[in-house]
Amino acid sequence: MIRRTQAERSDETTGRLVRAARELFGAHGYALTSIDAVAAAAGVTKGAAYHHFNGKVALFRAAFVGEQEEVAAAVERAALSEPDPWAALRRGCRTFLERCLDPGFRQIVLLDAPSVLGWETVREIEYAHTLRVLLTGLHLATAGEQPAGPDAAVGDLADGGLSMRAQLVFGALCEGGMLLARSADPAADLPRLAAEADRFLAALRP
Repeated sequence: MIRRTQAERSDETTGRLVRAARELFGAHGYALTSIDAVAAAAGVTKGAAYHHFNGKVALFRAAFVGEQEEVAAAVERAALSEPDPWAALRRGCRTFLERCLDPGFRQIVLLDAPSVLGWETVREIEYAHTLRVLLTGLHLATAGEQPAGPDAAVGDLADGGLSMRAQLVFGALCEGGMLLARSADPAADLPRLAAEADRFLAALRP
């Protein structure tokens, strides 16, 4: 039998905690989810949870990062299936809106994250994941413009305003997600909302 290293065991425990946190924070919200409940769902002790995360906010942050990684990967996969950059950008934006139909994603990313983590932290994490993908998509779809480098500040104008436009588009998509959250029939409203997003993107096309 091959014995796992301490680092491998630690990574496994962390992964179990994050998966449980995403499930419980997504189902019940931040306020109604305790570290005790997450530890129990992950099959570890409360002490083990605190060994890996120094508090509930840190655990929620890890859950938020996990959601961002997943949606960014989904948007990238969807975009790669399209024949040209503008079609890829539109498909990526629609994929994000489709993700907003998921109650867990909506609860963690749209409802709880701004108040739990603060706007600056939320945007910093999004800039490394979803906003990064959107910025790359805008770069590819907009001839002659270069995206900001990885160390650029969010909203940096050094890229000719491309980063700011990406944030405006992303903000509109997040508002679209909130409209879906308040809708009595979000699946039925998605096509109309996606069509409005297409109109918004068309105004950016050179």
